[in-house]
Amino acid sequence: MSEQDFRDKVVLVTGAGSGIGAATAARFGAAGATVVVADIDEESAAGVAGTIQAAGGTAWHTRVDVSDPEAVDALVESVMERYGALHVAVNNAGIINRFAPLAELSTEEFRRVLDVNLVGVFACMRAEIRAMLTLGGGVIVNLTSTSGLKGAPALAAHTATKHGIIGLTRVAALEYGEAGIRVVAVAPNGVDTPALRSGPDGWEQAVIGAQAVKRLGRPEEIAELIHFLSGDSAGFITGSTHVIDGGYLA
Repeated sequence: MSEQDFRDKVVLVTGAGSGIGAATAARFGAAGATVVVADIDEESAAGVAGTIQAAGGTAWHTRVDVSDPEAVDALVESVMERYGALHVAVNNAGIINRFAPLAELSTEEFRRVLDVNLVGVFACMRAEIRAMLTLGGGVIVNLTSTSGLKGAPALAAHTATKHGIIGLTRVAALEYGEAGIRVVAVAPNGVDTPALRSGPDGWEQAVIGAQAVKRLGRPEEIAELIHFLSGDSAGFITGSTHVIDGGYLA
C-alpha cells in the first residue's frame, strides 16, 4: 500500500496503549498526523505517545474508559478544543470475556464486555460523528474481529459485540455518507497481541493451525490496513468490513 500524507490531520486512536492500537498510533505518527493516544491505562498511553514523539512525530496521550459515554464525550470535546479538528478516529478499545460456554457466563460478565466493546464503540462513534459533521467529513475505522463474521465458541459476549460493531458500521456509513463521513470496519484474527496471549493453553497454536499463513499476524500489519482505509486512496470505500486474518476464514 502506498504512503499517504497525514500531515495537518488529527487522528484519535482508542485502546492505543498496546497491541494493534499502539501500532496504529505509531503508523499515523510516522505519516505525519497529530495522534491522540487514548487508553484506560494512562501509563501505557504515555509510553506510546513518548515513542511517537521520540521518532519526530506529534502525539498527546490521555486516559479514557470507553464504557463511560460521558468520558468519551469529554475526550472528543478535548480533542476539538485542543486541535480544532478530528479527521480520523480508530475505535480499537475492546476486551474479551472469560473463556467459558455461554451458559456458564454471568450476566455481569456479559454486560461488562457489551459495555466496553459495543456501547463503547457506539459512544465513540456518536461523539466522533458529531465532531466530524462540523468539519464537513472524516473517517471512522472500527475494529471488529473474524468473530464478528462467524461464531467463536467460549467467547459468546465477545462474538456478540463484534457482530454488533459491523452492524453499527454499516448503519453509520449509510446515514452519514452524504455528509462526507466514511465508516469502515477491520476484522483481524490471529494477531500477536496481549488479548491473544491471555487465552487458554494451546489457543495460540490452535489459531495458527487454522490459518493458511502459519504464523501470528503482526500488529503493524493491521495498522497498515487501517492507515490505507483512512486515507484519500480509499475514498470510495465505506460501510464494508475488511478481513485480515492470514486466511483463517478461507
